[in-house]
Amino acid sequence: MRYNVAVIGLGSNIEPEKNIRHARRKLGSRFKLKGESSFVKTEPVGFEDQPKFLNGAVLIETDMDYDDLKNHLCGIEKELGRVRTENKDGPRTIDLDILVWNGKVVDEEVYERPFLKISVRELLPEINLG
Repeated sequence: MRYNVAVIGLGSNIEPEKNIRHARRKLGSRFKLKGESSFVKTEPVGFEDQPKFLNGAVLIETDMDYDDLKNHLCGIEKELGRVRTENKDGPRTIDLDILVWNGKVVDEEVYERPFLKISVRELLPEINLG
């Protein structure tokens, strides 16, 4: 069986320590966790009148394809109380994004947000991020 390798970004600014911990546990129960970046507090982007975020990433191995993984991550977000509003930059219990898929950056924010670039480099030091 062929496995896919992905870097999943995790972020939260509503009870972040608790929600990041729950998300890591859910990811670990379904996927093989191959690594974890450091987690850092970051300023909100876009909508600034909200608490700081706690952000980091995990490296996983999965038998799911990209779309199934994306749907699974949305399911975890929903389980952890994520409510999507018109303000895509607003507060959230958890945000789970596929940043890198099989060695290829698939989320352009990796290039725009230094904390994402650092997380990806910690997990995949060989990746070329320009």
